[in-house]
Amino acid sequence: MTALTASVLSAPSAAPAAEAASRVQSVDWLAITPVVLTAAVALVVLVADLFVPQRRKPLLGWLSVAGLAAATASLVPLRAGDRATFCLTTDPGACSYAADHFALVIQFLVLAGALVTALLSVTTVREARMPAGEYWFLLLSSAAGAALLPASRDLATLIVALEVASLPAFALVGMRRGDRLSSEAALKFFLSSVTATAVSLMGVSFVYAATGTLHLTQVADRLEDVPGQLDTLAMAGVALTLVGFAFKTAAVPFHFWVPDTYVGAPLPIAGYLSVIGKAVGFTGLILVTVIAFPAYSDVWGPALAVLAALTMTLGNAAAVRQSADRPNSAVRLLAWSSVGQAGYLLVPIAAAAYSDRDQIGSTVAYALMYAVVNLGAFAVAALVARTKPQNRISDYRGLYAERPAAALALAFFLLCLAGLPPGLIGLFAKVTVFRAAVDAGLGWLAVVMAVNVVIALYYYLRWTALLFRAPQAPAEGARTKAPWPVTAAIAVTAVIAVVLSAAPQLVLRFASGGLFPQ
Repeated sequence: MTALTASVLSAPSAAPAAEAASRVQSVDWLAITPVVLTAAVALVVLVADLFVPQRRKPLLGWLSVAGLAAATASLVPLRAGDRATFCLTTDPGACSYAADHFALVIQFLVLAGALVTALLSVTTVREARMPAGEYWFLLLSSAAGAALLPASRDLATLIVALEVASLPAFALVGMRRGDRLSSEAALKFFLSSVTATAVSLMGVSFVYAATGTLHLTQVADRLEDVPGQLDTLAMAGVALTLVGFAFKTAAVPFHFWVPDTYVGAPLPIAGYLSVIGKAVGFTGLILVTVIAFPAYSDVWGPALAVLAALTMTLGNAAAVRQSADRPNSAVRLLAWSSVGQAGYLLVPIAAAAYSDRDQIGSTVAYALMYAVVNLGAFAVAALVARTKPQNRISDYRGLYAERPAAALALAFFLLCLAGLPPGLIGLFAKVTVFRAAVDAGLGWLAVVMAVNVVIALYYYLRWTALLFRAPQAPAEGARTKAPWPVTAAIAVTAVIAVVLSAAPQLVLRFASGGLFPQ
């Protein structure tokens, strides 16, 4: 009798308990390790900065390098690409975080790129007397946000990741205290970015109002059947959401911040923005277009195709006009070159609107090539700037006579960006982008890209030829020895670029396979 009574009394409370338990989301800690580890090291560095004496501050840099290396290595156990977490209990297919092949490839790009940036920064932070704790905390925080974004699968997480990646970057650009160019660059970058983010948030709110959900897969399903009275709202939401990510990619007309920001920022941070900043923007564009908004491909497809044409044309035209004797002309040329390269990266995303979403693999393959060679070019620029701080293109004249290895590395990076042998990886990457445009029926865009590739040959080859000319005046005194972290960064990027040119299938396989689960 007592047992029966106890079972009867406990029955009503058991059902709510079971229901509550079913609503508790499980966390796959292994899946989120790369992001959590990077963020944890950032916090450790910030706290350690309070207790480490000034003469030992360089240890914070090496701790950051080790943390980024460990975060990059933590991607290896996830290589199967079959993990997801923070999923809805009512719809297990709707998750906020997915460690699929797309996310893992971009996370590798981001974390490895941040690792190279950290190597370049070790010497810069010490010699420029920048606050070490703040610098490394900001760099790691930005890298954590950039690593979170490709795995984000709902609009709220996407926007949060975008801002976590961006806000520390504003401070990093203005880290050189007392430098007017640095302060102006940070302010311009901040104001324009915040405006773009505000527009994107408005777009996300419109999409949520039209669909009632933020998860990308559910948004895609519900946009297929939007009530007529909400169609205009949904269309406006799609267009506005793209603005913030287009800003990060430096697509025209959201490109105006790029040259001044790169010139005002410390060179390692300029390289970081040119690669990781772009990866963040392109990743967000890919996720919202091909996963969340395929129903409105007739809206974003033509828009991105036009943006791609304008971006590559304006970027290359401005790069051609750079004067070799103008102060900071080398950095400005790399800045405008990165705008032109952004146009090429946009082509496969636009093509995905006219064919299948596997076209975006061409963007991923091109981004991997671009990340390696562009970071390498900035690494050589950081080396040259140690003795020639004005960083003019003319300062590179005769670099081969002074630093043969650095000159050969820079020449190879520039040839890869131009798409000329022996930089075969650049050539093959451009061919995959051409093929994506042609397969999608965008013949006019392929023609525009071909014209721009020819235009870009002029300024890439002009700079390359300058490296091997006789110097205008013999070098005075002993040559300054390059710090080994800078040398290591140049060597690593050069070796990877050579390996990719010898075996381009290591990267190009991403262009032919689906990166998202079917």
